[in-house]
Amino acid sequence: MSAMISPATSENPDKVKQYIKYAQTNLQLFNQLRNQGYSDSDLSSIQSAYHAAVYLYTGCFRPSGKTFLSHLVGNASILASLGCPAKIVAAGMLHAAYYCGGFGENKKGITPTKRQKLIEAVGEEVEEYVARYTKLEWNQNNISVLQQRLDSLDKIDREVLLMRLANELEEYLDLGLLYCKDKQQEYFDRHPQIVAMAEKLGFPALAAELAMAHAEMAKATIPPELCYGDGKKFDFFIPPRHRKPIFRNLKRAIRRKLGK
Repeated sequence: MSAMISPATSENPDKVKQYIKYAQTNLQLFNQLRNQGYSDSDLSSIQSAYHAAVYLYTGCFRPSGKTFLSHLVGNASILASLGCPAKIVAAGMLHAAYYCGGFGENKKGITPTKRQKLIEAVGEEVEEYVARYTKLEWNQNNISVLQQRLDSLDKIDREVLLMRLANELEEYLDLGLLYCKDKQQEYFDRHPQIVAMAEKLGFPALAAELAMAHAEMAKATIPPELCYGDGKKFDFFIPPRHRKPIFRNLKRAIRRKLGK
């Protein structure tokens, strides 16, 4: 897996040196999974989730301008690095499906039609994790409540919480939050609780990664000119307007070639 490096320099010793070891493309992810010993059946399940993500997130971007697919792959990669089973890695790939996936419905959130489509794509077990992720309220107040009652959560809810923590780490990667206007503070405010929950869940390596990524962001400064567009705060969608003309022209070219 290739690494993205921002090297420290002698001219500016305060520059952050960041090595990104998590996948950001499907190819990097599948190479990682193969190297970690995931079975062919596991790989097939996760590939199904990736195909569903491609369908749901074409043209979608994070507030930083990063493609949503890269974010989803990053989530799956983090969960795989923690040794999670394939069903959780697949669910991590689709964690935001009901938030902003393109199901062809105007209604946001979970609907029976969306659930059925996702079940058909990835199965009931993976879909259940995605649905529970969507239902998990995630704000400063509820994070405090979750931290206090973490021991009382059932197995699936603890795994869903782990998916949430993986998402927090993915947001930090590449100093991504620094490219989002007015987005950093809400993550910084809850950071100590996030690290504590990772520890309490039994993932000290994840807690250490979160702490390190936070420290790197705290040291870094991003020129405001590099904030994407007008400094978007939320995910956004750019429809591929050129797609229909391209396919129309391609069809015409094929007809001409065939003499039709």
